[in-house]
Amino acid sequence: MHADDRRFEFGKNWRSYLELLDEQRIGEATNSLRVMFGVDNMDGKRFLDIGCGSGIFSLAARRLGADVHSFDFDLDSVWCAEKLRRRFDADANRWTIERGSALDVEYLNALGSFDYVYCWGVLHHTGDLWSALARILPLVGLQGKLFIAIYNDQGWLSRYWKFVKQLYNHDPFLRGLITLWHAPYLFGARWIVRALTGRLSIERGMSLWHDMRDWLGGYPFEVAKPETVFEFVQARGFGLIRLRTCGGRHGCNEFVFGRA
Repeated sequence: MHADDRRFEFGKNWRSYLELLDEQRIGEATNSLRVMFGVDNMDGKRFLDIGCGSGIFSLAARRLGADVHSFDFDLDSVWCAEKLRRRFDADANRWTIERGSALDVEYLNALGSFDYVYCWGVLHHTGDLWSALARILPLVGLQGKLFIAIYNDQGWLSRYWKFVKQLYNHDPFLRGLITLWHAPYLFGARWIVRALTGRLSIERGMSLWHDMRDWLGGYPFEVAKPETVFEFVQARGFGLIRLRTCGGRHGCNEFVFGRA
């Protein structure tokens, strides 16, 4: 989604993550869709997964009964989704997977509208967050819902993380040093806390290790305050249904919107 040669190889990280995938993680991902969208099932509904990554949430939507359309700019991510479809979905005709970009107006206009549009942690990696957000809003049907997650704006701390991400993608030697420097906090401390509380797999079925790699390397990188996202989407005809913030820390604020 961005021409910058320092772009993080998101899909390779997801390919590694798939080695850990099991029914427990799929169940956690499926439950997160139920909770945030406020539904028990998606029988007969259309679900769009923008920037499908590992493909686990497309699979979760299929488990809930939806007809799914997944796309990602990263070819390795497209490969991941296709692997999950072959492995888990007997009715593959109800799951379409393509390469596409949230910045490609022509591609988006050809998709039609959907009952559920899911775009978790993607728009801030396109290199043009606000244009991408504006372009995906028309994909939400008249009775549809939009679930997005966008990095929280921490001011100077966000500028620090942007610098870290640029260095991480600059060369492999720096990547190793950056990982060693940040792992005690981003991985070690979080692992201890979650081990003590019985939550070693992080929310949404992800893994601590792959989450750390995604955070350190995830570039392009943009951030936004929750109120800015709310005002931007509200001005385009949507109402806020659910909001889950990261409490002012680094990470994503999650929003579910519906047509006002």
